[in-house]
Amino acid sequence: MSISNYLKRTVIASSIVLCAAAGAQDIKLGFNGDLSASPSAQSGKAGVLGIEAAIADINAAGGVLGRKLALVIRDDQSQPPKSIQNMSDLIDNEKVAVVFGPTNSGNALAWKHIPNQKKVISMGMVGSGTDITKPMRPGADNYMFRVSMVDREQVAALVAYAARSGTKKIGLMGETTGYGQGGLKDLEEVAKLHGLTPLATEKFGVGDTDMTSQLNKMKAAGVDTILVWAQGTPTGQLVRSMEKINYFPTMLSSWAADNITFFDAAGKNLAGKPIFMRTIVSPSTPAQKKLFERTASKLAAPSAFPFVIHGYDATLLVAEAMKQAGTTDGAKVREALENLAKPVEGVKKTYAKPFSKTVHEGLVAGDLAFVKWDGDRLVEFSDDVVKALKPEDYKR
Repeated sequence: MSISNYLKRTVIASSIVLCAAAGAQDIKLGFNGDLSASPSAQSGKAGVLGIEAAIADINAAGGVLGRKLALVIRDDQSQPPKSIQNMSDLIDNEKVAVVFGPTNSGNALAWKHIPNQKKVISMGMVGSGTDITKPMRPGADNYMFRVSMVDREQVAALVAYAARSGTKKIGLMGETTGYGQGGLKDLEEVAKLHGLTPLATEKFGVGDTDMTSQLNKMKAAGVDTILVWAQGTPTGQLVRSMEKINYFPTMLSSWAADNITFFDAAGKNLAGKPIFMRTIVSPSTPAQKKLFERTASKLAAPSAFPFVIHGYDATLLVAEAMKQAGTTDGAKVREALENLAKPVEGVKKTYAKPFSKTVHEGLVAGDLAFVKWDGDRLVEFSDDVVKALKPEDYKR
């Protein structure tokens, strides 16, 4: 064999080896969210557990497009500047195909322009702010998707409950964060759809421990039903403030009341005051029980388990979209998510065409349950009002 032919064969063989190595590279997925700082950090940790469990199962079944999935984790410490920095790092430096998270809604709103500009899927599974999945402008391609609770869907159910109860004496309260003010805006708009005008609207800081001043204004106005949007700890402090003035109106709150930080702040005797929504009450199906058994020992509290499910199901949907698209290219994956050809059997439910060009939410009001604390357990809540609710009551 001539030297030239030998060199040609060597180059060809080397190219084959390099291509094979490149083809075997992991598909990187990113997580960007709070894992350490805010009252919601335990939710971010639970979401990561769900993503990791799904990745393990997908890889065990052969991976995606002949490649394994790998997760790159970034803690944004609940800080918008840090979250923006993480987003750019994951997309530009780590070259992730998808970014999961964040934990806090305000952070998603701070960087949602980045995945839309870079054409990389952002799949939410914790933050519930309504505006997160709205396109940057009408008709624009939208790379923000979510499998989690949505503030507007919770509000639709809670205000429907208030309206169906027959009250006209509602009051609205919200913490001064982006999360709280976004939820307060939703409450105001949906209440208006039901013809309800708040008798009082009050705000409080996320670190406040005494809200008696705001509550006294509610009491003086004759409010008998308060709708509250805040994280777990301040919601717990609000209940304690109610005890101080012996004022316990019907309390309808955001799902942050399911957080152990709420329970710890409120205390066992007061934790049962709010009524709120959850995607599941407790593990009930065989798939849910199996996933709970795999992850329970790593959870801050059993109440965080829904976020495990959100992370797990969100990962399954992304993987299916990549398979359908035949690529990890962001634009192609977005198109596939908006037009999933076959149902995806998740742990929360089976997702049959959950997304479209205009709908990027995997879960809606019909997927939620009314819940409250009973002692130290979360239980499904039902009364004559809940039983009387009809689909047309859920106005958005």
